[in-house]
Formats: sequence, C-alpha cells, structure tokens
Amino acid sequence: MSDDAPRKEEHKGPPPWMLSLADLISLLLTFFVMLFAMSKVKIDRWDEVVDALSQSIKPSPVEDTDEPMANMNIPRVYRKPAMNLDYLSAVIDDAIDDNAVLGDARMSREADKLVISLPGDLLFFAGSSEMTPKARQALFVLGGVLRNIGNRIGVQGHTDPRPLSGRGQYASNWELSLARAGSVANELKQSGYTDYINIYGFAASRYDQLPKLLDEEARFEMARRVDIVIEPHGGSGIGGT
Repeated sequence: MSDDAPRKEEHKGPPPWMLSLADLISLLLTFFVMLFAMSKVKIDRWDEVVDALSQSIKPSPVEDTDEPMANMNIPRVYRKPAMNLDYLSAVIDDAIDDNAVLGDARMSREADKLVISLPGDLLFFAGSSEMTPKARQALFVLGGVLRNIGNRIGVQGHTDPRPLSGRGQYASNWELSLARAGSVANELKQSGYTDYINIYGFAASRYDQLPKLLDEEARFEMARRVDIVIEPHGGSGIGGT
C-alpha cells in the first residue's frame, strides 16, 4: 500500500480518569440522598424557621383604635311630611263637628295658611293665662290631629284694646297675649305635637282687621282669642316650643 493513500481518522474517547470521577460523584450523591432520607428533622428548629419567615412575609397587625368622636353628637332627625292644607282643613273641620268642646272654634283660610281661632273666653279665666278645663279638652282633641302632621305651627295671642286694670298678674295686654299663646303651645306639646311652635303676642294690634259691621262688644269678644296658624311647609323636626 502506498504511503500517499488516505488514512481513516481515529476518534479518541474521554480520558480514563474522567470516568472514575463520574463514578465517584454518583456514589457520593447516592450516599447523601440516603443520608438525608434517614435523617430526622428537628421540629423546634423548623418551627423557628417558619416563624421567622412568617414575620418577614406578613405585615404587623394594626392595633384597633377608637374612631374620633365629635365634641357634640348630633341627633338623627326624623321629619314628618307636611300635609296638604286643603286636606288638613277637611280633617280639622270634621274634628270640630264631631267634638262639642270645639263648637266655638272658627277655622279660616288666609292666603297660604290655615288658621284655627279659639275664643279667649273659652280658653282662659278673665285677665289670666290659666286655662279652663274645657280649654284643655278642646286642645287635647286638636293636639290629637296636629301631632300627626309635619307642618310648621305658630300660636298667636290677641286681646281687645281695653287696657288692663293693673291689679292683675300682667301689666299690659302684650304680656297677657304672649302668656296665653305660650299656654296654648304647651298644651299642644303635651297632646303630642313634637315640633317647635313659634309663639307671638299681638295684644290689640290687629283689632282693626276685624269686621266693622259687628258692634263693639262683639268685636271685643272676637278680639280676645288665640290663633293656631298652620303653614304649608314643614317644621324643624326637633322638639321644642
């Protein structure tokens, strides 16, 4: 064979020492796996590790704190709806017809207000704001109707123009008219009306508005009265006088 003929290339394998090293590593890995399988985990140490990891993962709990309180608590207010005056007029008219104690009461419509006029001679003793027993009965009946409505109410006291004698409890007609309005308002409150009631003392300032066709004595009698004025809109919703 000629020296110039192509020679077949020889493939050399890994060196012998590498096979021995691979066998040694395999034996060591098997040894450690067996060693770990036969080992026993220390529970106390494991719990400490778990607790440490839990604290690092979970945020610290927030302490409960009291909600800030205002210096003054505001009560919840319930407001009754205002009743239509036409409907209310019919209800009060029925109450007047059905109760003899209200026989002397007069009801009228003035612009956007409903006015119930109660004669002073029915309500009070002469020159006084002390109510008669019949007056308390009449106002108890009226209060039973008015306590179911949310309309604002005002009470106006009136007197005739004759000056007081000066020997009684009140020095002027204005004081007497205001005291009588307050007495009626308090009686309505005791009968169940829960909203504020505005009171006014007009004395004889509206005497000239009475019918001129009446004789003087009849006008004086009509002047001595207390008017319960019912407005079309609602009140404040908070009790008071």
